[in-house]
Amino acid sequence: MNRYLTILLLLNTILQAKSPLPKGFCYIKAEIPSVVLEIRYATQNNFIGEPIHGYLAPKAILTTQATQALKAVQEELHPFGLGLKIFDAYRPQKAVDHFVQWGKDLHDTRMKSLYYPTVEKKDLFRLGYIAKRSGHSRGSTVDLTLIDLNTTQELDMGSMFDLFSPQSGVYQANLTAQQRANRMLLHQVMVQHGFKALKEEWWHFTLSNEPYKKRYFDFDVQ
Repeated sequence: MNRYLTILLLLNTILQAKSPLPKGFCYIKAEIPSVVLEIRYATQNNFIGEPIHGYLAPKAILTTQATQALKAVQEELHPFGLGLKIFDAYRPQKAVDHFVQWGKDLHDTRMKSLYYPTVEKKDLFRLGYIAKRSGHSRGSTVDLTLIDLNTTQELDMGSMFDLFSPQSGVYQANLTAQQRANRMLLHQVMVQHGFKALKEEWWHFTLSNEPYKKRYFDFDVQ
């Protein structure tokens, strides 16, 4: 029996060593199979125009607590034919450093027309669009939107994800009634399940009771 237990412990140790995730983190898709992923930072379709450092695969990772709260959101939306699409979740510190490095290169504006058409790149730090630290690196922040489950089409929120503009603010008045309703629905269902919103970005939510409030992680998304 002792030998059997020793083998089990050894196998468990080996499996944990092979896992790319620290304890307390999980892959969102494994826990919520119906969620749709569009991890922009693993592709060229983002405000920099190239894959971001630390994003080795188009996967979404969150703390276990945040994932379970997100699962409750998806379950509530499902009877209405709605669901979640995730653009970003856990973000390595090296990715944030990549943002900062790019922000200092004022000559690289290849994605300006799409992601910051009305803002000068030199003002991105001053206006708070780029910072040296991100709540995403604590593992309980997620960027997402609502979709129609039948078509997987995004609901109209009045601006695209990661648009550096006042138009992305939660309470932006320059929206149609339908756009305002869609933002309100996303905001209400996320807050109801334990998330808090960032008023400058309609897509950005952080678990209110996040487990790592002062710890910033740097493991790769893979």
